[in-house]
Amino acid sequence: MERIDLNNKKILVTGGAGFIGSNLIKRLFEDTKNATIVNLDNLNNYYDVSLKEYRLDLLRQKSEQLHIDYSFVKGDLADKTLIDKLFAQYKFDVVVNLAAQAGVRYSIENPDAYIQSNMIGFYSILEACRHNPVEHLVYASSSSVYGGNKKVPFAVEDRVDNPVSLYAATKKSNELFAHCYSKLYNIPTTGLRFFTVYGPAGRPDMAYFGFTNKLLKGQTIQIFNYGNCRRDFTYVDDIVEGIVRVMQGAPERKNGEDGLPVPPYAVYNIGGGQPENLLDFVNILQEELIRAGVLPKDYDFESHKQLVPMQPGDVPTTYADATALERDFGFTPKITLREGLRQFAEWYKAYYNPSSK
Repeated sequence: MERIDLNNKKILVTGGAGFIGSNLIKRLFEDTKNATIVNLDNLNNYYDVSLKEYRLDLLRQKSEQLHIDYSFVKGDLADKTLIDKLFAQYKFDVVVNLAAQAGVRYSIENPDAYIQSNMIGFYSILEACRHNPVEHLVYASSSSVYGGNKKVPFAVEDRVDNPVSLYAATKKSNELFAHCYSKLYNIPTTGLRFFTVYGPAGRPDMAYFGFTNKLLKGQTIQIFNYGNCRRDFTYVDDIVEGIVRVMQGAPERKNGEDGLPVPPYAVYNIGGGQPENLLDFVNILQEELIRAGVLPKDYDFESHKQLVPMQPGDVPTTYADATALERDFGFTPKITLREGLRQFAEWYKAYYNPSSK
């Protein structure tokens, strides 16, 4: 592994107005000295844009307060001209590609968005890294690549060739593209398979956020697979810790016995390694929403819960084997579901202030 000191580096984060991206940039502000950080995001309306603007506003304030060399560029990954221009201008050392069209169910209704962003967009980044060599390209994959795998926990060595959604297929294709570019052009790439990320100012299309919105409106929440789904929920700070550590350790460039480059390519899981039953998750969420004062103490949950069958594109269990991350970077996610949901509930209360409505 080649160690990378992030101080004095030029770093591109794509999807930096997104949930994980904005938290990563905030962490880089705190951790790095004299770095130049560029945030690229297209601010699409897949979910409430005001939430993305809120995150950007926090980043702008923080960067001014800490005197960081930071800039935000509104633009699209698939705009190859823009990407090439940015790379030529900044000569990035490290690139973290988190921009993607997210969501499993949405990929069934809107396949075009996934091909544009997750395939064409990622190709633009790879081409730019090829023509403007970088020290390390880190990119978001997803636990969804494990698809219908029956063996749990999911390990990075497992086969991942039976995706059950187009979203999963695009993420697997990112790993294949990266491997190809690592082999052909000796670009160090690391893919990160994230497992159900949650936390304050997260994505409103995620279950915990959507459930909260519905409960507040007195609507019924649907719990899929009759509550028998298990998810490896991972708090956003744990995800960011994993990304920052991985950024600093690029796969080593070396030649094989044939004298040709061995692809400097790696993939890691970042997940809690503690799959939680969806019903238990909902119970903890409701307790924390009451504790934070988002919902009244006497809220009747039972009348607002409906157990329903599995949805197309969903999988019954996600469960990370994160031993490779522990082995290479000395890190395993640690934040418990109750701690994480407490942080979310308190943020939700502060952001939306439901009691005043």
